[in-house]
Amino acid sequence: MAERYSGEKAFAPRWRGAFERFASAYPARFAILVFAALNLTFMALLMTPWAAASGEATAPADAFFQAISVVCVTGLVVVDMATHWSPFGSAVVLIGVEVGGIGVLTLASILGMTVARRLGLRQRLMAASDSNPSRVRRGVVKEGQAIRLGEVGGLLRTVALSVLVFEAALIVLLYPRILMEGKPPLQALYEAVYWSFMAFTNSGFVPTVEGLEPYATDPWFLGVIMIGVFIGSLGFPVYFVLLRHLGAPRQWSLHVKLTISVSLMLLLAGGLAYLVLEWGNADSWGTADFGQQLLHAFFLSTMARSGGFAVVDLGLLHNSSLLVTDMLMFVGGGSASTAGGIKVTTLAILFLAAVAEARGRKSMEAFGRRIPSDVLRLAVSVTLWSATIVAGVTIVLLEITGAPLSFVLFDVISAFGTVGLSTGFTHAGLEDSAKVILGLTMFAGRIGSVTLAAALAASQTTQLFTRPEERPIVG
Repeated sequence: MAERYSGEKAFAPRWRGAFERFASAYPARFAILVFAALNLTFMALLMTPWAAASGEATAPADAFFQAISVVCVTGLVVVDMATHWSPFGSAVVLIGVEVGGIGVLTLASILGMTVARRLGLRQRLMAASDSNPSRVRRGVVKEGQAIRLGEVGGLLRTVALSVLVFEAALIVLLYPRILMEGKPPLQALYEAVYWSFMAFTNSGFVPTVEGLEPYATDPWFLGVIMIGVFIGSLGFPVYFVLLRHLGAPRQWSLHVKLTISVSLMLLLAGGLAYLVLEWGNADSWGTADFGQQLLHAFFLSTMARSGGFAVVDLGLLHNSSLLVTDMLMFVGGGSASTAGGIKVTTLAILFLAAVAEARGRKSMEAFGRRIPSDVLRLAVSVTLWSATIVAGVTIVLLEITGAPLSFVLFDVISAFGTVGLSTGFTHAGLEDSAKVILGLTMFAGRIGSVTLAAALAASQTTQLFTRPEERPIVG
């Protein structure tokens, strides 16, 4: 008996050592495996009879799709979220969006810091990989960025504090308005919590059958939802810097300045585009009074970059508006945020590179800072891989479903950008194979194209030589 116990004790360190070596050697694969395990865990929970209001097990394809949509904070649905789930199932959904919005590795580091009251190097690296795609590869990472490795502990505290404060503020602002609809106090509290969680995490699920219809013309309710979504899309590194230097913009990092400025420009440009393109469209908001048109145009502009809430049937928008939405969804929100897409800083880097080339400058510059060329390489990689995934999935789904291109492309970008808006292509009657493919698209979009590419690479080695240079013709 003693020998068996001794063998078990010896096995545990060996298993732990192998696990840690794998995590160190292949950080991207480790992150994907952990996130995949989390998605499968929530799938198993949602598939149980206790999770469904009917008391019957949810079909595997539906549970798979909804689990990924929840944990990847997307918002696409193939079941009615308000009626399909039991109280237990709804609790699983709420927990899932919180875990997915914060980030599984970040959450694990927060829990470890809470228990041990300190962070080791491995925990710092795990948390840092959630906030910087460059860390999915082995080797030295330059620290000239928004969050340095030594500041990860402060970032984790900011994550925990911001989630609690922002979501509590949203609950306080929404609760009285829901009471005005005649809801019982406890029901109103549940709905306020649900709306606040879904807004801040940019998930887009709704707690009631009627959804946003009772508040479709209410500037207060829609405005609070917009604020929650916009704040959630900025990213935890932005909160970290703003809390430290709120009154000193000169000390804001370049990442913060780019994230805030580009986010505001996209919000303004999207709102104005919708206002013009939907003018006179009686199927949307184009014939309402000007104030309502402004409200709906800027509400959709906010939601299109990851929020996922919709007041009108998006299938009734003009094709030009759908194309604008495609572009906004593809860009998404800020890095290390609850939003998806290629991220606003990626778009900013590509634009700055184009400006630098047009002006004949050797380097990219913004806000008095020079941006190194390796950042441009990462931005191009993110954009190219993302566009390839979207195009490939769209082609496959067109073959499977035979649906119109504009609708399929819209929902594929929505899935990859973890947005949650839909033209109606994603529905309960969708083929199971299409549900699985869309689910995997959401998964790929949430983990990020750079992480996925690094995980698929057979090896990551340092090149110790330089080949002769030759310039191909471009353009």
